[in-house]
Amino acid sequence: MARVAVIDSGVHPEHPHIAAARLMPGCCVLADGTVLDDQAEVLDRLGHGTAVTAAIQELAPDAEVLPIRVFRDGLRASARALATGIRQALEARCEVINLSLGTINPVHANVFAGLAQEAAGQGALIVAAFEAEGQPCWPGCLPQVLGVGLDWDLPRGKPRLGADGRKVIASGYPRPIPGVAPRRNLHGVSFAVAQVSGWVAVRGIASRCDALNLLQACPV
Repeated sequence: MARVAVIDSGVHPEHPHIAAARLMPGCCVLADGTVLDDQAEVLDRLGHGTAVTAAIQELAPDAEVLPIRVFRDGLRASARALATGIRQALEARCEVINLSLGTINPVHANVFAGLAQEAAGQGALIVAAFEAEGQPCWPGCLPQVLGVGLDWDLPRGKPRLGADGRKVIASGYPRPIPGVAPRRNLHGVSFAVAQVSGWVAVRGIASRCDALNLLQACPV
């Protein structure tokens, strides 16, 4: 089963939707790229990374998950922190790297392109948001990366090929919380990315082309 890195706000292992036994010791990356290995620094204080991890584990329950915390005070992080998070995932030999967000600033494109190329050479697949605010989002828009878009009408866990054939489309809802309406829970493209990461992990898909070709030949 695949090893999945979740670059997000960390994880809360005691949450009922989290299979704590499948969590690897993670790390925290500060804005300047400093890496902290203290496991107290990996604990999720926002809830976002926990929900993303739960969505992945729902689809790929046997996957090992490496939490990499880059979001601390809110859902924002420096490009250096995101890039360092990808580097940490590659050093840990993760096959799938879940990056629910990214950057729309093209000045960082070359850095992410280099990391995406390295990941592809290592047999690792980065899964990331294809666009944000209607603009290309790096690394999700890169040709080596499996970019993900959003479709609220799709059932959870049932991704499909986008109409342009360049990305995968998935539902934007995490695992449901009993008694809480979906729109009152966390929701958005982050969870579409997480569902695609889980779908990729359980099938052992190693490249963007493999994922797009599979969905084209055998829609979920």
